[in-house]
Amino acid sequence: MPRRAFLVAVVSKVSGTAFWHDKGLSQPTAEESLEELGELVTSRGDQVVGQTVQMRTRPDPRFLVGKGKVSELTRVVEELEIDVVVFDDELSPAQTRNLEEALGRPVLDRTAVILEIFAERAHSREGKLQVELARLQYLLPRLTGKGLELSRLGGGIGTRGPGEQVLEFERRQLRLRISQLEEKIEEMRQHRGLLRQNRLKNRTPVAALVGYTNAGKSTLLRSLTGDETAYVDDRVFATLDPRARTFCTPRGRAVLLTDTVGFIRKLPHQLVAAFRTTLEEVLYADVLLHVVDASRPGIDSRIAAVNDVLREIGAADYDTLLVFNKIDRLEPAQVNSLQVEYRQARFISARENLGLDLLTQAVEDVLFREDRLVDVLIPYDRGDMVNYLYERGLVMAREERKDGLYLQARCDEETLNRMRPFLEGEGN
Repeated sequence: MPRRAFLVAVVSKVSGTAFWHDKGLSQPTAEESLEELGELVTSRGDQVVGQTVQMRTRPDPRFLVGKGKVSELTRVVEELEIDVVVFDDELSPAQTRNLEEALGRPVLDRTAVILEIFAERAHSREGKLQVELARLQYLLPRLTGKGLELSRLGGGIGTRGPGEQVLEFERRQLRLRISQLEEKIEEMRQHRGLLRQNRLKNRTPVAALVGYTNAGKSTLLRSLTGDETAYVDDRVFATLDPRARTFCTPRGRAVLLTDTVGFIRKLPHQLVAAFRTTLEEVLYADVLLHVVDASRPGIDSRIAAVNDVLREIGAADYDTLLVFNKIDRLEPAQVNSLQVEYRQARFISARENLGLDLLTQAVEDVLFREDRLVDVLIPYDRGDMVNYLYERGLVMAREERKDGLYLQARCDEETLNRMRPFLEGEGN
């Protein structure tokens, strides 16, 4: 049976936005943020019964909200038979305890909800380890020695007993487990590094899908690569485990397309840190495809939220194509309006295969813009060089001649240097 949830947000009287914003981060309205929190709670399987917003000059250190609002919430949770109260801001351990004592109900913050969703939807060994690490890092400062916070997040140490002795034992156990997880994740990071080195040897260019959660990244990967096994679902954080598949550009160039975990406003720092191994895939991409759900309001703030995370992991300056997805859900006039506002963006429907040819052409233009057009004449006894050019370049013309095989191709500078002994002509 779903829990009955009540949502709470605190907004600055000065800025009109939540207090949790760091300088420079995207700032959605209170309505946008609460709507998103409601989606997260519903996605977790709970039922949102009501919500409230309080405007304050500064957060209350004991409860985040004011004492009057706590009294109001106490009455509301009784009247509406609320099972859990969810705050849109990250609560300190003390604030959580104070609120639970005052309200007589479990209290969660946005971070705890996101961690629950991640724990439910991580399927690979790597994903599960990364989620466990994030959850334990979140839990460590919230230990009480009574098992209260442990049970909330589904964890457990298996100890009983009162007092500081139990609390210190729990902390040691958690720190030990965190250390073990960090070692295992580091091993996986090194393994991913080896896989990337193999890709570099093969010179396969990489395009990484990034974007807000539920923007349609996995659907786009499936449509471009034909991978019917890619998991697609119309809910937040449907994909946590990275996936990489190959597709071909209009001229037949192979590109490795990688899918990544969706971003969200206020993505917990624990998750960014724990999923750094997965997010590093973005850092080794040659181009980013920033996928945006064109059918939902708040486009600018969602774009900014993704850019915030890209900046945090060091990918803010990468070549990026802005891709507006789900245009099949819009009226033509709405699409035209977006095209005027975002002139450099590409507009597609991954589900309906609309605009994908133009998108792959744009990917090709970015990835292979430095390629040179060359004409080579390779002796018949140098089949190795023929194979090399076919593997590393795009052969556009072929002719068997008396003194060798003539090929016209587009290739990068490294391949061109290998082909210099056989050059017959060089163009642009």
